[in-house]
Amino acid sequence: MVPLWLQAGGWGLLAGAALLIGAAAAYTIRVPTRAIAGIMAFGSGVLISAVAFELMDEAFRRGGFLSAAGGFMGGALVFTLCTLWLNRTGARHRKRSRGQPSEPEHSGSGLAIAVGALLDGIPESMVIGVSLLEGGNVSLAAVVAIFISNLPEGLSSSAGMKRAGRSAGYIFGVWGGIAVLSGLAAIAGNLLLDGASPALIAGTTTVAAGAILAMLVDTMIPEAFESARDFAGLITVAGFLVSFALSKVLA
Repeated sequence: MVPLWLQAGGWGLLAGAALLIGAAAAYTIRVPTRAIAGIMAFGSGVLISAVAFELMDEAFRRGGFLSAAGGFMGGALVFTLCTLWLNRTGARHRKRSRGQPSEPEHSGSGLAIAVGALLDGIPESMVIGVSLLEGGNVSLAAVVAIFISNLPEGLSSSAGMKRAGRSAGYIFGVWGGIAVLSGLAAIAGNLLLDGASPALIAGTTTVAAGAILAMLVDTMIPEAFESARDFAGLITVAGFLVSFALSKVLA
């Protein structure tokens, strides 16, 4: 029998590996900006659905409204404060397929972009580890939703990094490191909250949910709308519907 914490790490690593797949696509082929924007819109819809049905609804069922609401707002606040700092250090456009600063243009921006990508990915991975605490089965809908949303994130960010002149070693080093840390974050979520009260688990889950939703509005949705424009809403709704269907089929 594989220990739950090891299962959590494997699922987290799998979801994080989508970042590397997206990066490889951006580095090896020229993906049109409108196509990247469409994929970002789809990924945004997927994550919005996951936040609503896999995270918030489950947290409310476990710990009630106060735990869910407190964690949700807290996660959004922490993400926003961290983003304000990152924006001042050169990571404002870390998910953009164009417009990222090069290191000569903004010293320290490379590190800031890497930290920003880590900030975006860790909350999602912890959710995977927490999902194993009830019944010993991972939320496949959450894993699939995070995997699908990570593809456009790795694609768009890596396209921007490449245009800013960053090396292949830097690009794949960032996403490879984050994939590994995603697995570790899933393990941490599983081990640290094992035996915790339902209210604490609910609050932790919604901290991640709040951070994810704030990230979507701050980074992914603006990137999607800039190029997809008239079709951004339709594509986002399609992503939401796919994720919602998966949550029902894989429940």
